[in-house]
Amino acid sequence: MNKVLSFAIIFSSFIGFCQSPKATAATQVQQGLLQHQQMAQNSPFKNLEFKNVGPTVMSGRVVDVDVNPVDPTEMLVAYASGGLWYTDNNGTSFTPIMDSAGTINLGDIAVDWTDKTIWAGTGENNSSRSSYAGIGVLKSTDWGKTWSQPMLTDSHHIGRILINPSNGDHVIVAVTGPLYSTSDARGIYTTKNGGSSWEKTLYATDMAGFIDLAHSPNNFNIMYAASWEKDRKAWNFDGDGDASAIYKSTDAGQTWEKITTEKSGFPVGSGVGRIGLAVYDDNTVYAVHDSQFRRDKDDSGNNAFAKANSKNDLSKDDFKSMSKEAFLKLDNDKLNKFLKRNGFQEKYRADNVKNMVRSGDATPLDVAKYLENANTQLFDTPVKGAELYRSNDGGKTWKKTHEGQIDDVFYSYGYYFAQVRVDPSDVNHVYVMGVPIVKSDDGGANWKSISRENVHADHHALWINPNKRGHLINGNDGGLNISYDDGETWIKNNTPSVGQFYAINYDLQKPYRIYGGLQDNGVWVGAHNAPEDRSWHQRGQYPWETIMGGDGMQIQIDSRNSDIVYTGYQFGNYFRINRGTGDRKYIQPKHELGESPYRFNWQTPILLSSHNQDILYLGGNKLHRSMNQGDDWTAISPDLTQGGKEGNVAYGTLTTISESPFQFGLIYTGSDDGLVQVTKDGGANWQKLNGGWPANLWVTRVTASQHKKGRVYATLNGYRIDDFTPYIYMSEDYGKTWNNIGSSIPTSSVNVIIEHPEKENILFTGTDNATYISTDTGKTWNLLTGGMPPVAVHDLKIQPKENHLLVGTHGRSIYLADLDALEIIGNNFAFAKIDKTRASSRYGSKGFMWSEGPEPSIELAFYSPAAGKVKIEILNENGKTVQELTTIADKGLNFYEYDGSISKSGIKRFKDTPKTADNGKTYLPVGKYTVKLSGAMGSVEQVLEMVE
Repeated sequence: MNKVLSFAIIFSSFIGFCQSPKATAATQVQQGLLQHQQMAQNSPFKNLEFKNVGPTVMSGRVVDVDVNPVDPTEMLVAYASGGLWYTDNNGTSFTPIMDSAGTINLGDIAVDWTDKTIWAGTGENNSSRSSYAGIGVLKSTDWGKTWSQPMLTDSHHIGRILINPSNGDHVIVAVTGPLYSTSDARGIYTTKNGGSSWEKTLYATDMAGFIDLAHSPNNFNIMYAASWEKDRKAWNFDGDGDASAIYKSTDAGQTWEKITTEKSGFPVGSGVGRIGLAVYDDNTVYAVHDSQFRRDKDDSGNNAFAKANSKNDLSKDDFKSMSKEAFLKLDNDKLNKFLKRNGFQEKYRADNVKNMVRSGDATPLDVAKYLENANTQLFDTPVKGAELYRSNDGGKTWKKTHEGQIDDVFYSYGYYFAQVRVDPSDVNHVYVMGVPIVKSDDGGANWKSISRENVHADHHALWINPNKRGHLINGNDGGLNISYDDGETWIKNNTPSVGQFYAINYDLQKPYRIYGGLQDNGVWVGAHNAPEDRSWHQRGQYPWETIMGGDGMQIQIDSRNSDIVYTGYQFGNYFRINRGTGDRKYIQPKHELGESPYRFNWQTPILLSSHNQDILYLGGNKLHRSMNQGDDWTAISPDLTQGGKEGNVAYGTLTTISESPFQFGLIYTGSDDGLVQVTKDGGANWQKLNGGWPANLWVTRVTASQHKKGRVYATLNGYRIDDFTPYIYMSEDYGKTWNNIGSSIPTSSVNVIIEHPEKENILFTGTDNATYISTDTGKTWNLLTGGMPPVAVHDLKIQPKENHLLVGTHGRSIYLADLDALEIIGNNFAFAKIDKTRASSRYGSKGFMWSEGPEPSIELAFYSPAAGKVKIEILNENGKTVQELTTIADKGLNFYEYDGSISKSGIKRFKDTPKTADNGKTYLPVGKYTVKLSGAMGSVEQVLEMVE
């Protein structure tokens, strides 16, 4: 290669790496959806079954509930990333009705119960870390059997949808817009022809979308809209601005007037945050406001440190201006109380710290800085927070309903909340949703929590029965609750499998356990074959159990003793748990006093070394290693990120760790700001790797190969800049050079890649809407559907002993697929071995208490190189046909469930005539049989053995 060409390639790669990616255009997203649909139809693996193994009881985030006003036992429940579910028995059971649509990410729904028409606004209306973008507005006129083509495809996230009660074709939509990028698509849109055409009738700015929309229950012409200015970055969230305001329309959304002015009494200016609306009648409207204006100095409010400290206690802020002399004069007991309460390491006690300050090794300011990290700004920010305003003159003037602030409702996560509802039968009966759900009986002057023992925190949806006082249906981060006594007691209605998993893992027990960390629902563990039904109500114990609270994170299990589990919650708060004894120890690495605090990602990566299960790695901004199960830590790297950025979200952190099984100390890391690095000597030296990918992407995985020492994979994700390009790379030389192996995957951000442990050419990857398989080391990819909807896949694992693929989804819990049939993938007609099956005289008989008797289920797995008719023959030991069946095979893997029955003519071919069961079928007795498949592709056989 000549020098000029070589330089051009290097320069081109460098430019590609340095350039930041751009937000993905809606047209590209729509093309990706079409490609996804085509792959679903043509995938040779489309018949590979994925079974949902739960869990269910902890549920997932509900964003909206729509209830039949005539029959409140019939409702639709929208989950943020778990789809749309229907019940007509008051939540006793649910059916998903949106799995055939292009997405199951939802922000709001609206239902015309008379015409049975559903409008689904895709893309969650909250602004969380996993508030996935949608594909527009969808409409179904056949109760979810089919869905329209997406409308308003630039919308990303939908705040609210209103249907004109007197004209179902007249619909108003509040478009919140992209979560991370600016967009002129934000605004209020109207259609008067059922979605055939749309008109934008209100626009604020390219940063201010519309989060809420409400109309007078008596007059659809009178409606209010709330705009919300926000700027979310990976390192910072600014959820307020001058463009946050309330607008009013008196002509059903055709024209609008901004009504929150300086004279109105409602806050205006740069500190106005998210606003939620509730309209009682033509003149009375409530607005809940997440105020980001700062509190007065004498109002400690939600300041966590100020509330924790009495007049006699030290606070973090005391040390910021304290002199050396004043510090050395502090009472030791008082100082020790502060140090212990705030989690300083044991070596940092009064005498030791004073010696450090006395010698100049530390300063009083270092004591304050020791407690500072990106997340403290979220909890230690004296914003006003939740407040409720009411207007009695149609929005002309507003008055706050209460003295001071409604504390301990939003905390400092107001961007996640700001929903208010008013009882249609009582103007003074008001509910505000936040971390708890609170109610007021006096128009907002005084408040009472109605969260109870089986009601999860973080509330997003509430329906109030206008005909029955106290009948409430509430949606929260833990699913659905129903109350009939105004929140004094609640029923939990969590049968849908809609868990939002961040990470999963398995152990090596038999049966093996699956572990998983969930959004706001902790860490759970359960047997992979645990029954997911209601029988546990009778037993009194759900087959899955929780072992950690908070937002559940990654899990590592000691392969020598599965009782030893390492897991934790957000921002690197990890523990070593002994499930056998119940002991647990907090093991997060701590920085030294005077050293800059470590930065830990929301989902901090951990890894047990495959070379020694006492060795644990944990990634902050540096890589930490413990040689004794987390008791002691050593930082074995410099800062492996770009150094962090000023903001209120932890950033400049490690997100992934992988150690080669071929060599101890051959370790790869990836960061949230785009860096992939490698050490070959246990951390003594580090090298940055450049694969030609765009700069500043979030590295979701770096995976060292199990099959070749020099092979490594990297997946990167542009979700946090609204770039949905699939970035997947592979290197064969320890990361010196890379190949892009993700270009054939439809547009969707990539979260994970794994190898099959036995077959080096088989890879699996998970994106924000699918799971894919490659059988040629990434040259081509095929879609895996098999019962899974288009849901975000956050983690993939293969349990090696059972050869089970486990799919951890962020919206539909965990799926399991048996991969044994992959053995027969090839170019020829092939038939997999058949498992031995137990023969039984109970098959087909009536069971106890009129239950249906069991039947055998014999899986016939075969590969067909072409679609066509296949004859299935069951032959006895004499080669006589005792059953003949047919099926139409797809090109690729096929699975036929044979019930073990014998044909009437086949019965005659047995020396001892088998007994016919109660259901009229006759089943194969003990013996060996031949199963023969034949068709245009050829003929193949396998042995079927029926055993006692």
